[in-house]
Amino acid sequence: TSLSTPKKKKREDGMREHVTGCARSEGYYKIDKKDKLKYLNNSRAFAEEPPADTQGMSIPAQPHASTRAGSERRSEQRRLLSSFTGSCDSDLLKFNQLKFRKKKLKFCKSHIHDWGLFAMEPIAADEMVIEYVGQNIRQVIADMREKRYEDEGIGSSYMFRVDHDTIIDATKCGNFARFINHSCNPNCYAKVITVESQKKIVIYSKQHINVNEEITYDYKFPIEDVKIPCLCGSENCRGTLN
Repeated sequence: TSLSTPKKKKREDGMREHVTGCARSEGYYKIDKKDKLKYLNNSRAFAEEPPADTQGMSIPAQPHASTRAGSERRSEQRRLLSSFTGSCDSDLLKFNQLKFRKKKLKFCKSHIHDWGLFAMEPIAADEMVIEYVGQNIRQVIADMREKRYEDEGIGSSYMFRVDHDTIIDATKCGNFARFINHSCNPNCYAKVITVESQKKIVIYSKQHINVNEEITYDYKFPIEDVKIPCLCGSENCRGTLN
């Protein structure tokens, strides 16, 4: 029952010859230490060997950028961001940074109304907090959906106007931003920015926001005859949302 394994053959170039004829069918096999040392020595000698003709070439005084530590690369990215901030509009850079590292937020019961959005980490002033995500629809579709939502018993409206004929509907397809409540003295504000020729709504912080503090902004509803009562409880509360 004990069968001798065939001797591992090597080709002239030093590579092992596959017994089955296919590398995938043989799985993983270890490389001999002698072959590994030979390869490492050859590659090191090739890397350290200077070019024969150095005329017109500049010798680098520091290692390649790929060998630098990750902290150094991150600090360089922060310096680049700060330099752009002083010279041009940094909305695009901040938006990319928001996508790279999202703010830690949670939604839970609010003393203002139903559910609310709360900060799980300190947020500095003039920072992007969250993007208002939903479906981009036209005014005609928004009117149809509003009537349908009323028939379905959905009392809250999660539609956010971008411009004259574009509305973001986050009722059934949105993120945590739809839970942000209104306040007459808010700690955030909404701003429309353009990213890659597409308009987006982003919530910015007006002031420093502490941990477990509720995120709020002014809905700025148009004035209507049928008033919606405001429950924000701030000192300068207007009493109604519209």
